[in-house]
Amino acid sequence: MRLHGRGLTVAMCLGQIGNLLPHVAVPAVMAEHLMPAWRLTASEAGLMASAFAIGYMLAVPVLATLTDRIDARPILIVGSSLSGLATLAFGLLAAGLASAALIWGLAGVGFAGAYMPGLKALTDRLQTGHASRSITLYTATYSLGVGLSFLVAQLAAARCGWRMAFYLTGLGPLAMIAAALLLDPVHPKAHARALLDLMPVVRNRSALGYVLGYGAHCFELYALRTWIVAFWGYVAAHNGGDALLDPISISFLVTVLAMPSSILGNEAAIRFGRHRAIVCFMALSAVLAAGIALTAGARPAPLLLLTVAYAAAIPADSGALTSGMSLSAQPEYRGATMALHSTVGFGLSAVGGWSVGAALDVGGGIGSAAGWLAAFLIMGAGGVCGPLALYWSRRRVLLQRV
Repeated sequence: MRLHGRGLTVAMCLGQIGNLLPHVAVPAVMAEHLMPAWRLTASEAGLMASAFAIGYMLAVPVLATLTDRIDARPILIVGSSLSGLATLAFGLLAAGLASAALIWGLAGVGFAGAYMPGLKALTDRLQTGHASRSITLYTATYSLGVGLSFLVAQLAAARCGWRMAFYLTGLGPLAMIAAALLLDPVHPKAHARALLDLMPVVRNRSALGYVLGYGAHCFELYALRTWIVAFWGYVAAHNGGDALLDPISISFLVTVLAMPSSILGNEAAIRFGRHRAIVCFMALSAVLAAGIALTAGARPAPLLLLTVAYAAAIPADSGALTSGMSLSAQPEYRGATMALHSTVGFGLSAVGGWSVGAALDVGGGIGSAAGWLAAFLIMGAGGVCGPLALYWSRRRVLLQRV
């Protein structure tokens, strides 16, 4: 059996959910298990969690660009395998900051061979008329997979210890390996240019605006996902254990909300204009981040409403940014464009996770309202850079046409 049409999209989305089961296993167990066990500061913990994004950032320029030359399918299989094996190795071997960061970085390298090559494997087999919604569904299932990663990792850690969280989530990539084995082969056109020649992508100002906007989006999103469990643990401790929801529930809820948010955000972009929708969503997320920052010591009910709204606002631009990048890319440079898209996105993801940890240390740690004030202000400030990038790219494109 080979995959085509809707079956192709569904299988790749399910495969991606499996690939994402390890994705936030470290942030999920970090505050309650790893930080006290290894005596980590918030900035050290942020660096450990960001090692995944660093590994991804270093590997994706080669792996995603390579998909312009060969079928993405074998890269997808190897990357998914490495992601799963590294996650299992974390459970078996991690024993402190250095070993944990190294192994988690290898898991990020594996994911670099899984996420964008998976998108390239999908788009290479799609008919043009179905591309925008299929790309959005693929990017939207990212959030469902991350939500399940939070849920499975925390439940496993609570019942069987934190190492079991990695044993279970490490099995998830098997789903993408199975899906990849059912794909028809494709044969990209031969290229004479150097593998890492990204100048044609940089000269495409329209696509570059979406790439830079995606970087701002990832900074904010990854920072929230790295620290949401610790933040809600602070809310519970600050209110005598009464936080309406426990950290497991809140982390799953705010992450899964991103899936319908991304789909609806892309539909809004199709109807009202991609640039306009993205700018509106990013401005809203900045306002909500400031609201959480200023009320970090408040009662749980208003914080819950603000946090849920913030978690829905951040990913609303995700599908629009990624589909805008893919559709703006020159077909022969789509893999290279995806490579730069991911490099910028995950590079700023790493900065986001670490910088929020550093802000928490400066503000007094994860038990301090001042720390969370600084943390959420930094998240919102990062997101504000997205509209600036889109304005810059659009202005350059308009000037070139004059």
